[in-house]
Amino acid sequence: MSLAGKHAIITGGGSGINLAFTRKLLHRGCSVLIGDLNLRPEAQELLRQYPSSASTTSPSAIFQKTDVTSWPQLSALFIRGETEWPNIDIVVPGAGIFEPAWSSFWNPPKTPTNPDSPSRDDANGDPGHYTILNVNLTHPIRLGQLAIAHWTTRRIPGSLLVVGSMAGYMYGPGSPLYFASKHGVHAFIRSLGSLRDTLGIRSAAIAPGVVDTPLWDDKQSQVGSKDMAATPGQIADAMLMLLEDPAYGDGTILEATVKGTRVVPAFNAPAPDMSDGGMAEYEAEVERSLIEKLSQGGIRV
Repeated sequence: MSLAGKHAIITGGGSGINLAFTRKLLHRGCSVLIGDLNLRPEAQELLRQYPSSASTTSPSAIFQKTDVTSWPQLSALFIRGETEWPNIDIVVPGAGIFEPAWSSFWNPPKTPTNPDSPSRDDANGDPGHYTILNVNLTHPIRLGQLAIAHWTTRRIPGSLLVVGSMAGYMYGPGSPLYFASKHGVHAFIRSLGSLRDTLGIRSAAIAPGVVDTPLWDDKQSQVGSKDMAATPGQIADAMLMLLEDPAYGDGTILEATVKGTRVVPAFNAPAPDMSDGGMAEYEAEVERSLIEKLSQGGIRV
Protein backbone atom coordinates (compact mmCIF):
# COMPACT_ATOMS: atom_id res chain seq x y z
CA MET A 1 0.00 0.00 0.00
CA SER A 2 1.17 3.49 -0.86
CA LEU A 3 0.19 5.69 2.08
CA ALA A 4 0.16 9.05 0.28
CA GLY A 5 -3.38 10.39 -0.01
CA LYS A 6 -4.85 7.73 2.28
CA HIS A 7 -7.00 8.28 5.37
CA ALA A 8 -6.68 6.55 8.75
CA ILE A 9 -8.58 6.34 12.03
CA ILE A 10 -6.39 5.63 15.06
CA THR A 11 -7.60 5.23 18.63
CA GLY A 12 -5.09 5.94 21.36
CA GLY A 13 -3.19 8.26 19.02
CA GLY A 14 -2.73 10.90 21.69
CA SER A 15 0.38 9.26 23.16
CA GLY A 16 2.86 6.41 23.02
CA ILE A 17 3.11 3.94 20.14
CA ASN A 18 0.03 5.23 18.37
CA LEU A 19 1.25 8.82 18.48
CA ALA A 20 4.55 7.72 16.93
CA PHE A 21 2.62 5.83 14.26
CA THR A 22 0.34 8.81 13.62
CA ARG A 23 3.39 10.99 13.08
CA LYS A 24 4.88 8.53 10.55
CA LEU A 25 1.61 8.26 8.61
CA LEU A 26 1.33 12.04 8.37
CA HIS A 27 4.92 12.27 7.16
CA ARG A 28 4.01 9.81 4.40
CA GLY A 29 1.04 11.90 3.30
CA CYS A 30 -1.72 9.98 5.07
CA SER A 31 -4.39 11.98 6.92
CA VAL A 32 -5.25 10.78 10.43
CA LEU A 33 -8.30 11.07 12.67
CA ILE A 34 -7.22 10.51 16.28
CA GLY A 35 -9.76 9.13 18.72
CA ASP A 36 -8.60 9.46 22.33
CA LEU A 37 -9.62 10.85 25.69
CA ASN A 38 -6.95 13.56 25.52
CA LEU A 39 -3.77 14.52 23.70
CA ARG A 40 -0.24 14.87 24.98
CA PRO A 41 1.51 18.12 23.99
CA GLU A 42 3.36 16.33 21.17
CA ALA A 43 0.04 15.23 19.69
CA GLN A 44 -1.38 18.74 19.98
CA GLU A 45 1.64 19.97 18.05
CA LEU A 46 0.85 17.52 15.24
CA LEU A 47 -2.62 19.04 14.92
CA ARG A 48 -0.99 22.43 14.47
CA GLN A 49 1.52 21.10 11.94
CA TYR A 50 -1.13 19.31 9.87
CA PRO A 51 -4.32 21.41 10.04
CA SER A 52 -7.48 20.32 8.31
CA SER A 53 -8.06 22.19 5.06
CA ALA A 54 -9.96 22.00 1.81
CA SER A 55 -6.84 20.68 0.08
CA THR A 56 -7.05 17.05 -1.00
CA THR A 57 -3.30 16.76 -1.49
CA SER A 58 -2.05 17.82 1.96
CA PRO A 59 -2.43 15.39 4.88
CA SER A 60 -4.33 16.59 7.92
CA ALA A 61 -4.53 15.56 11.59
CA ILE A 62 -7.93 15.72 13.29
CA PHE A 63 -8.89 14.95 16.88
CA GLN A 64 -12.19 13.72 18.26
CA LYS A 65 -12.49 13.02 21.97
CA THR A 66 -13.47 9.37 22.26
CA ASP A 67 -14.07 6.90 25.06
CA VAL A 68 -13.43 3.60 23.28
CA THR A 69 -15.61 1.68 25.74
CA SER A 70 -18.62 3.60 24.37
CA TRP A 71 -20.10 2.10 21.21
CA PRO A 72 -21.96 5.33 20.37
CA GLN A 73 -18.67 7.24 20.59
CA LEU A 74 -16.90 4.69 18.37
CA SER A 75 -19.70 5.06 15.83
CA ALA A 76 -19.47 8.85 16.05
CA LEU A 77 -15.71 8.62 15.46
CA PHE A 78 -16.28 6.58 12.32
CA ILE A 79 -19.01 8.92 11.09
CA ARG A 80 -16.60 11.83 11.58
CA GLY A 81 -14.09 10.08 9.33
CA GLU A 82 -16.72 9.40 6.67
CA THR A 83 -17.80 13.05 6.85
CA GLU A 84 -14.28 14.42 6.53
CA TRP A 85 -13.04 12.13 3.76
CA PRO A 86 -14.39 10.20 0.76
CA ASN A 87 -13.12 6.89 2.15
CA ILE A 88 -11.36 5.46 5.20
CA ASP A 89 -8.44 3.26 4.16
CA ILE A 90 -6.78 2.29 7.44
CA VAL A 91 -8.29 1.60 10.86
CA VAL A 92 -6.04 1.14 13.90
CA PRO A 93 -7.69 0.18 17.21
CA GLY A 94 -4.66 1.14 19.24
CA ALA A 95 -5.98 2.29 22.62
CA GLY A 96 -5.13 -0.09 25.44
CA ILE A 97 -4.49 -0.35 29.18
CA PHE A 98 -2.16 -2.61 31.18
CA GLU A 99 -4.43 -4.10 33.89
CA PRO A 100 -4.67 -1.04 36.14
CA ALA A 101 -5.66 -1.46 39.78
CA TRP A 102 -9.11 -0.06 38.97
CA SER A 103 -9.90 -2.92 36.56
CA SER A 104 -7.84 -5.89 37.66
CA PHE A 105 -8.61 -9.54 38.34
CA TRP A 106 -6.87 -9.22 41.69
CA ASN A 107 -8.95 -6.20 42.74
CA PRO A 108 -12.56 -7.42 42.51
CA PRO A 109 -15.36 -4.81 42.32
CA LYS A 110 -16.56 -3.15 45.53
CA THR A 111 -19.11 -5.06 47.60
CA PRO A 112 -20.23 -4.84 51.25
CA THR A 113 -17.51 -7.38 52.09
CA ASN A 114 -14.95 -5.65 49.84
CA PRO A 115 -15.56 -1.91 50.42
CA ASP A 116 -11.99 -0.70 49.99
CA SER A 117 -11.31 -2.13 46.55
CA PRO A 118 -9.81 0.35 44.04
CA SER A 119 -11.89 -1.25 41.29
CA ARG A 120 -14.22 0.98 39.27
CA ASP A 121 -16.04 -2.02 37.79
CA ASP A 122 -19.58 -2.56 39.05
CA ALA A 123 -20.20 -5.72 41.06
CA ASN A 124 -23.92 -5.27 40.35
CA GLY A 125 -23.53 -4.57 36.65
CA ASP A 126 -26.15 -6.26 34.52
CA PRO A 127 -24.53 -7.31 32.32
CA GLY A 128 -21.32 -7.27 34.30
CA HIS A 129 -18.07 -6.23 32.67
CA TYR A 130 -14.40 -5.54 33.23
CA THR A 131 -13.28 -2.20 31.77
CA ILE A 132 -9.93 -3.62 30.70
CA LEU A 133 -11.69 -6.12 28.44
CA ASN A 134 -13.92 -3.37 27.04
CA VAL A 135 -10.84 -1.32 26.14
CA ASN A 136 -8.43 -4.02 25.01
CA LEU A 137 -10.73 -6.56 23.35
CA THR A 138 -14.29 -5.37 22.76
CA HIS A 139 -13.27 -1.99 21.32
CA PRO A 140 -10.97 -3.49 18.61
CA ILE A 141 -13.73 -5.95 17.66
CA ARG A 142 -16.41 -3.26 17.40
CA LEU A 143 -14.16 -0.80 15.53
CA GLY A 144 -13.10 -3.63 13.22
CA GLN A 145 -16.76 -4.39 12.57
CA LEU A 146 -17.43 -0.78 11.64
CA ALA A 147 -14.38 -0.78 9.36
CA ILE A 148 -15.31 -3.97 7.52
CA ALA A 149 -18.85 -2.67 7.05
CA HIS A 150 -17.39 0.51 5.49
CA TRP A 151 -15.14 -1.44 3.11
CA THR A 152 -17.55 -4.18 2.06
CA THR A 153 -20.56 -1.95 1.44
CA ARG A 154 -18.41 0.34 -0.71
CA ARG A 155 -16.55 -2.58 -2.29
CA ILE A 156 -13.16 -1.05 -1.56
CA PRO A 157 -9.99 -2.47 0.03
CA GLY A 158 -8.88 -1.57 3.53
CA SER A 159 -6.41 -2.35 6.29
CA LEU A 160 -7.23 -3.22 9.90
CA LEU A 161 -4.14 -2.98 12.10
CA VAL A 162 -4.57 -3.79 15.79
CA VAL A 163 -2.08 -3.12 18.57
CA GLY A 164 -1.65 -6.51 20.22
CA SER A 165 1.22 -7.62 22.44
CA MET A 166 3.67 -10.40 23.15
CA ALA A 167 1.20 -11.02 25.98
CA GLY A 168 -1.06 -12.44 23.26
CA TYR A 169 0.93 -15.70 23.31
CA MET A 170 2.29 -15.58 26.86
CA TYR A 171 0.70 -15.86 30.29
CA GLY A 172 1.30 -15.06 33.95
CA PRO A 173 -0.62 -14.68 37.21
CA GLY A 174 0.15 -11.00 37.65
CA SER A 175 -2.08 -9.64 34.85
CA PRO A 176 -4.49 -12.40 33.78
CA LEU A 177 -7.09 -10.05 32.25
CA TYR A 178 -4.43 -8.27 30.19
CA PHE A 179 -3.10 -11.60 28.89
CA ALA A 180 -6.65 -12.78 28.14
CA SER A 181 -7.47 -9.57 26.24
CA LYS A 182 -4.38 -9.81 24.03
CA HIS A 183 -4.88 -13.52 23.35
CA GLY A 184 -8.40 -12.62 22.24
CA VAL A 185 -7.24 -9.77 19.98
CA HIS A 186 -4.72 -12.04 18.24
CA ALA A 187 -7.34 -14.73 17.67
CA PHE A 188 -9.72 -12.10 16.26
CA ILE A 189 -7.11 -10.86 13.78
CA ARG A 190 -6.04 -14.35 12.72
CA SER A 191 -9.70 -15.21 12.11
CA LEU A 192 -9.98 -12.40 9.54
CA GLY A 193 -6.86 -13.43 7.63
CA SER A 194 -8.60 -14.93 4.59
CA LEU A 195 -10.27 -11.60 3.79
CA ARG A 196 -7.03 -10.28 2.29
CA ASP A 197 -7.07 -12.59 -0.73
CA THR A 198 -10.85 -12.73 -1.11
CA LEU A 199 -12.01 -9.16 -0.46
CA GLY A 200 -8.83 -7.09 -0.37
CA ILE A 201 -9.23 -6.40 3.35
CA ARG A 202 -5.93 -6.74 5.17
CA SER A 203 -5.73 -7.60 8.88
CA ALA A 204 -2.70 -7.69 11.13
CA ALA A 205 -1.58 -7.11 14.70
CA ILE A 206 1.67 -5.70 15.98
CA ALA A 207 2.90 -7.56 19.07
CA PRO A 208 5.34 -5.35 20.98
CA GLY A 209 7.37 -6.40 23.97
CA VAL A 210 8.38 -3.76 26.50
CA VAL A 211 8.10 -0.26 25.02
CA ASP A 212 9.24 2.99 26.58
CA THR A 213 5.85 4.73 26.76
CA PRO A 214 3.70 6.34 29.48
CA LEU A 215 1.83 3.00 29.74
CA TRP A 216 5.03 1.33 30.93
CA ASP A 217 6.37 4.11 33.17
CA ASP A 218 4.54 2.90 36.27
CA LYS A 219 6.13 -0.55 35.89
CA GLN A 220 9.64 0.64 35.11
CA SER A 221 10.95 0.62 38.69
CA GLN A 222 10.52 -3.15 38.79
CA VAL A 223 12.47 -4.03 35.65
CA GLY A 224 15.52 -1.78 35.66
CA SER A 225 17.05 0.06 32.72
CA LYS A 226 14.99 1.57 29.93
CA ASP A 227 17.63 0.12 27.60
CA MET A 228 15.53 -3.06 27.77
CA ALA A 229 12.62 -1.29 26.08
CA ALA A 230 11.99 -0.54 22.42
CA THR A 231 11.12 3.03 21.44
CA PRO A 232 7.64 3.91 20.15
CA GLY A 233 9.28 4.83 16.86
CA GLN A 234 10.72 1.33 16.46
CA ILE A 235 7.29 -0.21 16.96
CA ALA A 236 5.72 2.33 14.58
CA ASP A 237 8.26 1.35 11.90
CA ALA A 238 7.19 -2.28 12.26
CA MET A 239 3.54 -1.20 11.94
CA LEU A 240 4.40 0.53 8.65
CA MET A 241 5.84 -2.77 7.43
CA LEU A 242 2.50 -4.44 8.14
CA LEU A 243 0.71 -1.87 5.98
CA GLU A 244 3.20 -1.57 3.13
CA ASP A 245 4.57 -5.08 2.62
CA PRO A 246 2.27 -7.25 0.47
CA ALA A 247 3.52 -10.39 2.25
CA TYR A 248 1.62 -9.34 5.37
CA GLY A 249 -2.04 -8.64 6.08
CA ASP A 250 -3.43 -12.17 6.09
CA GLY A 251 -3.95 -12.25 9.85
CA THR A 252 -0.26 -11.55 10.48
CA ILE A 253 0.98 -11.27 14.05
CA LEU A 254 4.30 -9.42 13.95
CA GLU A 255 6.38 -9.43 17.11
CA ALA A 256 8.44 -6.27 17.59
CA THR A 257 11.03 -5.78 20.33
CA VAL A 258 14.23 -3.83 20.81
CA LYS A 259 15.97 -6.83 19.20
CA GLY A 260 13.95 -6.79 15.96
CA THR A 261 10.82 -8.34 14.45
CA ARG A 262 9.49 -11.80 13.61
CA VAL A 263 6.22 -13.16 12.25
CA VAL A 264 4.64 -15.39 14.91
CA PRO A 265 3.34 -18.67 13.42
CA ALA A 266 -0.23 -19.66 14.24
CA PHE A 267 0.85 -23.07 15.57
CA ASN A 268 3.95 -24.43 17.30
CA ALA A 269 5.56 -21.02 17.51
CA PRO A 270 8.99 -20.90 19.17
CA ALA A 271 8.96 -19.12 22.51
CA PRO A 272 9.88 -15.43 22.34
CA ASP A 273 13.37 -14.38 23.39
CA MET A 274 12.76 -12.96 26.86
CA SER A 275 16.40 -12.54 27.90
CA ASP A 276 17.24 -8.97 28.89
CA GLY A 277 13.76 -7.88 27.84
CA GLY A 278 12.39 -6.54 31.10
CA MET A 279 9.05 -8.35 31.00
CA ALA A 280 10.37 -11.55 32.62
CA GLU A 281 11.79 -9.57 35.54
CA TYR A 282 8.55 -7.64 35.92
CA GLU A 283 6.37 -10.76 35.87
CA ALA A 284 8.60 -12.52 38.41
CA GLU A 285 8.34 -9.59 40.82
CA VAL A 286 4.57 -9.30 40.34
CA GLU A 287 4.08 -13.04 40.94
CA ARG A 288 6.20 -12.94 44.11
CA SER A 289 4.18 -10.03 45.54
CA LEU A 290 0.90 -11.60 44.50
CA ILE A 291 1.57 -14.99 46.11
CA GLU A 292 2.62 -13.25 49.30
CA LYS A 293 -0.64 -11.27 49.36
CA LEU A 294 -2.81 -14.30 48.60
CA SER A 295 -1.11 -16.49 51.20
CA GLN A 296 -1.62 -13.86 53.91
CA GLY A 297 -5.26 -12.96 53.44
CA GLY A 298 -6.62 -14.02 50.05
CA ILE A 299 -8.87 -11.73 48.05
CA ARG A 300 -12.33 -10.55 49.03
CA VAL A 301 -15.28 -10.37 46.65
